[in-house]
Amino acid sequence: MKILALSKKEAQDILTNKIYLLVIFVQIFIILGAFGLAVVTSIATDPALLDSYGLTSNLKVGVDADINKSELANYLQDEKFTIIYYNTSDEASKYLGKGLVAVVGNSSQGEITIESDNSNVFYPVVSQKITNAVNKYKQAKNLEEAGLNQSTIQTIQNPVILTENTVNSENKSPIALDSSYFVEVMYGFIVPFVLLLPFFMASNIVTDSVVGERERKTFEVLLMAPLTSASVIIGKTIPILSFSLLQSMTWILLLDLLKVPIYNPLILFLILFFVGLGFIGVGIIISMMVDSTKEANSAITLALVFATFILFVPLFVKTSYFEPVLNYIPTVLMVRISSTPVADLNLLLPIIPTVIISTLIFILSVRFFRHERAIRL
Repeated sequence: MKILALSKKEAQDILTNKIYLLVIFVQIFIILGAFGLAVVTSIATDPALLDSYGLTSNLKVGVDADINKSELANYLQDEKFTIIYYNTSDEASKYLGKGLVAVVGNSSQGEITIESDNSNVFYPVVSQKITNAVNKYKQAKNLEEAGLNQSTIQTIQNPVILTENTVNSENKSPIALDSSYFVEVMYGFIVPFVLLLPFFMASNIVTDSVVGERERKTFEVLLMAPLTSASVIIGKTIPILSFSLLQSMTWILLLDLLKVPIYNPLILFLILFFVGLGFIGVGIIISMMVDSTKEANSAITLALVFATFILFVPLFVKTSYFEPVLNYIPTVLMVRISSTPVADLNLLLPIIPTVIISTLIFILSVRFFRHERAIRL
């Protein structure tokens, strides 16, 4: 009952902290912004997605009179560009970057020239599509010079008609975009980042819970309460950990609404619980080693930078030398678990080191608090 009373008091302090409530609100914008950025980037770099959303027609390509008279203009139209005709390439070049994303023309030596607006966000797709059109034109021209008719050329250029028959489509995951890049970005970085975000944001609450007590001259009163050191730490930890876990679970629901399904939420909850326990333990240890909130915030910031390096750099490292170690990093586990519909024992066993390390950190924080308590009393 005493622990619950302390937890209730800490929870009330947190809920009356306007900065913390603002941080929760800001997280929503961070999540929506990250999702939107992943969507826009995926569409901007995927020709098929650009075509499916009808955005390619907004990309205007200027061609000169010579190109207009050749089959290359037809190949460019097949790429779904909007073609704008000009008398010369020089005339078209004046509008490059001012409505035109590219200019295709003939040089004085009869070679095809391509000028592109590199600053355009769709430049990679534009370059790829124009290259495809030019390659098809060159191939068709070579085949035509070899004496083949147009029908045979089209057969050579399109040798296979692919028909896709979907199986078990009713169990298809409702992913927001049918893009491998989108899936890689969302599950490979954004999902673990979003789920850990509440624990990063709650770090200042941890320091305020201890150092703030000192500055408000209530720490000695707390130490004199009929509670063990472990009870005090647990009483302070419960509301911070609970609020952070609640936010993470809410973000899982939000991602699901955005059509990014998160699998195995209970296992993720377990990982987040122990990762959060470790974060809080580190925050308490730092709080016991400094004398002011300002020092604590500076130390926490450094700790978070180090934690970010440890947790997120492995997501971008692909080397067989470190793979045995990287497989036990919590973020790597979160990526695998959140993207795997059915979890098995091979996914659960790597969680054990996280459980052990986080528990040891929390126990160490209790010992630090007990030591500080003995000194002050």
